[in-house]
Amino acid sequence: MTFAQRDDQAELRVGVFREAVGAVAAELRLVDVEDFIAYIHCRQFANVQDIVNSSIEPFFKPGTLSYGGAAHFELDWDRAPTIILDMEFRHRSVRVVFKLTLSAFQTDVTIEHFSVSRSSGGPDQDTARLIEAIADARTPIAGH
Repeated sequence: MTFAQRDDQAELRVGVFREAVGAVAAELRLVDVEDFIAYIHCRQFANVQDIVNSSIEPFFKPGTLSYGGAAHFELDWDRAPTIILDMEFRHRSVRVVFKLTLSAFQTDVTIEHFSVSRSSGGPDQDTARLIEAIADARTPIAGH
């Protein structure tokens, strides 16, 4: 496998994950950004966790998508604030550690670690396992 093929699989996984957490991101944007900034600035990560958990609950089965315990914000004079949340997805044999970046009109995902405990041997098959795990991890209402 070439680096280009590996990069294609990595980009595909990011796209799949961005799509999967889109509804969660939209739910998180209902929270005032000032609240996120205050909780993060004051290191009140339990409050952040409560917000994230309640935003995940309608869309994913318990224990499959979770807050990673850390967050930070970017706040500058010339642009809208950005909130970055450490997150983890764990279902079936798939584990993904990622950063969920929320800005006013955009959601971004940065995958920091991706693993399949029972790897099929190829990146494209592992991506297929990721897609299957996400589909199975969704709640029945979210997965319609």
